[in-house]
Amino acid sequence: MVPPVDHFIALTSNVATLTAETPPFTVATLVTGARLDSWLAVGLLLAGALYLYGTHRLRVRGDRWPVGRTIAFLGPGLGTLALVTVSGIGGYDTTLLSVHMLQHMALSMVAPIFLALGAPVTLALRTLPARPRRTLLAVLHSKVAAVLAFPLVAFGIFVANPFALYFTSLYEQTLRHEWLHEVMHAHFIATGCLFFWPLLGRDPLPGRWPYPARALLMLLSVPFHTVLGLTIMQQKTLLGGDWYPSLGLSWMDPWADQVTAGGVLWAGGELVSVTMLAVLVVQWIKQSRQEAARIDRQLDREEAAQAAAEAAAHGVSRAVSAQADADGAPHDHEITPPLRMSA
Repeated sequence: MVPPVDHFIALTSNVATLTAETPPFTVATLVTGARLDSWLAVGLLLAGALYLYGTHRLRVRGDRWPVGRTIAFLGPGLGTLALVTVSGIGGYDTTLLSVHMLQHMALSMVAPIFLALGAPVTLALRTLPARPRRTLLAVLHSKVAAVLAFPLVAFGIFVANPFALYFTSLYEQTLRHEWLHEVMHAHFIATGCLFFWPLLGRDPLPGRWPYPARALLMLLSVPFHTVLGLTIMQQKTLLGGDWYPSLGLSWMDPWADQVTAGGVLWAGGELVSVTMLAVLVVQWIKQSRQEAARIDRQLDREEAAQAAAEAAAHGVSRAVSAQADADGAPHDHEITPPLRMSA
């Protein structure tokens, strides 16, 4: 079936407009290319406002919320999402594949780590009214949440999605349809959160694994990013079909940019994975120390209870002896055997 003529006219018009209005990517375009009219910008502002409102409610009632969690959620968490979608980077994610890969890494691997470290689910459980809190708990304990949060399921989704996106026609469709492109952004964030949230374990999610298993799962993800990055670098066809050549940008070579994109995915994936492993090891050590301290406190309590019991028993013995003295009862050394009559 041949697409309608107006489809080609609209596509040609969009490409021509993009080409005419797209200068080379520079650091300055991070500011000049910013756009605040996307749904993601509204979502980021709403998420930040709700998080701050939750911390405010805790302070009002005298409860404490770690400052580090707030910084992690708002700074490198929501801040990273804003940097790669609202700033000029978001304006070039359909122009340069390398910029898109940088955006992909940030949305699916960098931001979800810090969002998880902010523990927003725990904050919600501590601040929501009774009815919404029960609803959230029901969602967390549902079978769907148990399946999606199971580390192996999340791992499979996290690893398989890029291959399904870049080595099918789906990626080209995300370039040609803005709504599908936005859905792809949300999908990157969701899959990243599904993978990293149970690994970090700050929030009460089902199916939490011990730290050695979490570190092993994170280690297993490294080769997949390496394979994906190298495959993209060595591809004999361009990702996105004829989209990038059709832009006609004199300052950009689509083939060279694709090699750069593969390198970004390869190096970025390993860097984030190693950093995540370090975070897991630090959490593991911290948990081991806390567990050792808990065991020491338990032993101290048991020793104190035993000493108290012994002291109480000794006190009872002394009280009985004192009572015997008061009643004139003879002691053992005062009792003499009866004299035998000699024959």
